[in-house]
Amino acid sequence: MFKVSEIMTVPPAEYSSELQRRVYETFDSLGIPFERVDTDPGLTMEDCRHIDARIGCRIVKTIFLCNRQQTEFYLYVTTDDRPFVTREFCGMLGIPRVSFAPADKLWELTGVLAGATTILSAVLPQSAGVHLVMDRKVAENEWFACTDGTATCFVKIRMRDLLDKYLAGREVRIID
Repeated sequence: MFKVSEIMTVPPAEYSSELQRRVYETFDSLGIPFERVDTDPGLTMEDCRHIDARIGCRIVKTIFLCNRQQTEFYLYVTTDDRPFVTREFCGMLGIPRVSFAPADKLWELTGVLAGATTILSAVLPQSAGVHLVMDRKVAENEWFACTDGTATCFVKIRMRDLLDKYLAGREVRIID
């Protein structure tokens, strides 16, 4: 049985990464209320369904991409049921072909390991050059739920708080 805790509205007692600490400090400093659950490692979309049921909205899928030269990087937030089609993604952004970025670049630029990719990593200084891209279907939701930078803790905040407060000053490209 996949473990999902009861909903909590306080940060973890101990942080397991610098990113996780920064996420909750940023929520606090910006006055962003959140709900979170602790879980077994949520690595598959089936795992996320258990989390969805507890947290009351669907967990997004976040993909880390790069160009062939590994000079341009993209965090792409989409729905869990939308397949990733490179040609469509690149066409909407008007960019050359992209592919999945290597794990070492994921760690270097976003402070997360595979399975915990999150747009919340935009709070880290080293992520400043990473392009943020979000599906319109995600952006139009009232709520946003994702990892907090770990594969064992998922947070839910209002979409307006994410876009207008947490990501203030960062361009987020909304695509269909």
